[in-house]
Amino acid sequence: MEPRLGAETGPRGTRRSVRTGPPEGCASAARTKIAGRRQPAPLPKKATEDEFSRRALGYSKFYGGKVGFAPKVPVRSLDDFSIWYTPGVAAVSKAIQAEPGLSFEYTGRWNTIAIVSDGSRVLGLGNIGPEGALPVMEGKALIYNYLGGVNAIPLPVRTKTEEELISIVKALEPSLGGVNLEDIESPKCFEVLDRLRAEMEIPVWHDDQQGTAGVTLAGLFNALEVTDRKLAGTRVVLCGSGAANVATERLLVEAGSDPRDIIVVDSKGILHPEREDIDQLMLKNKWKYEIAIRTNGDRVTGGLKEALRGSDVLVAAAHQGPAAIKPDEIAVMNRRSIAFFLANPVPEMLPAEAHAAGAEVVATGRSDYPNQVNNSLLFPAIFRGALDVRARTITDSMVIQAATELAGFAREKGLSPDYIMPTMVQWEVYPRVATRVGQAAVREGVARKKLTEDESMRAAMATIERSRKVMNQLRSGGLIVDPPE
Repeated sequence: MEPRLGAETGPRGTRRSVRTGPPEGCASAARTKIAGRRQPAPLPKKATEDEFSRRALGYSKFYGGKVGFAPKVPVRSLDDFSIWYTPGVAAVSKAIQAEPGLSFEYTGRWNTIAIVSDGSRVLGLGNIGPEGALPVMEGKALIYNYLGGVNAIPLPVRTKTEEELISIVKALEPSLGGVNLEDIESPKCFEVLDRLRAEMEIPVWHDDQQGTAGVTLAGLFNALEVTDRKLAGTRVVLCGSGAANVATERLLVEAGSDPRDIIVVDSKGILHPEREDIDQLMLKNKWKYEIAIRTNGDRVTGGLKEALRGSDVLVAAAHQGPAAIKPDEIAVMNRRSIAFFLANPVPEMLPAEAHAAGAEVVATGRSDYPNQVNNSLLFPAIFRGALDVRARTITDSMVIQAATELAGFAREKGLSPDYIMPTMVQWEVYPRVATRVGQAAVREGVARKKLTEDESMRAAMATIERSRKVMNQLRSGGLIVDPPE
């Protein structure tokens, strides 16, 4: 999905020029940018959340949406309409009818995904409904396009049950190369993802599960290296048992952790087979039940502090902070401990407090602290790689390959306790991760298109660079204007 061009581009509520250029109300400002590219006022060095919120509201109203559509083909004369539409298009339709797989070659399906949400668990805001979820899905679509060259359609839907949601997503399959599920409450999200992955022939990805797990694993690879540890033998505590940590536990084990070295803590305490609600878990949340059975080899009981005593790593994906986790809980961990606080927008504990309590490597989901462990580092490249080879699914081993490449990129730059992950402005990491994912799909036999490594890299570079060029040219041409202050 690309920003709208010409007369369709421009801030909502302003008068528009007929063919190109910015809305009349912005014309003077746009001319200034064409001539001199005036930059918007920078945010304060340590901008407050209130300032980000104020600008988000103002900018969202000004632009009337973050993404739009643009043509990919030229319209040179009336004859072109006869080619792109009727009567010429009928030949393309008949060819696809005879061979449905050609829809990946003759249409934009190869590079199009939907970001589907029922709005039942949006960020830290809870169940705010599909309309409330739309700004988040639009933001994600923008990141997909700019960093991954993926045309992502934000698509919150009004559903109540798992079956309704599954039915809607399956009905969309003929138009899409993939699906990103987003902000769906637990445990509904587990059943929806498992069913759709099993029943669809395109990749279905739940970013709150697989994305968070993948980027956490990448960060952990490097944090372990900084603190002279290996994944095998490291004792890990997962605080929170929602979508993120259920998937993180599975991916850690797939990557080499011994499940007996993992302890999961939820709002009722440590999960273990003898917990009093274990039968209820078996009936109502089989994913959590299975974790209770296979983890916690020492059968530790109690709460977070008991779980952390003698542990090496904490991955918290639980509650808004900044006081959800206490310094005395971090203090009982082993020396040179690692702590990831992934709640957004406010991490479970602020990094300075965690360091003071003894943690050596601290990461959060925020860009204004060192070591941002954020899904945006992964999902654009995961789908870029999967779409380039027309993958039928995204396996856990493909995610581990992506995490390995992401970690390797940071390692090449030089690791330190304050640098274990690339940042989102190091855009060259995205085609590298995409290539790794695409090649993993080819090796695993889930790719329709058997690209070589060089072909994967060239395809990813070309598509991502095109998106960046489109953005730059729209800005330099005054079709995307800077926002008012």
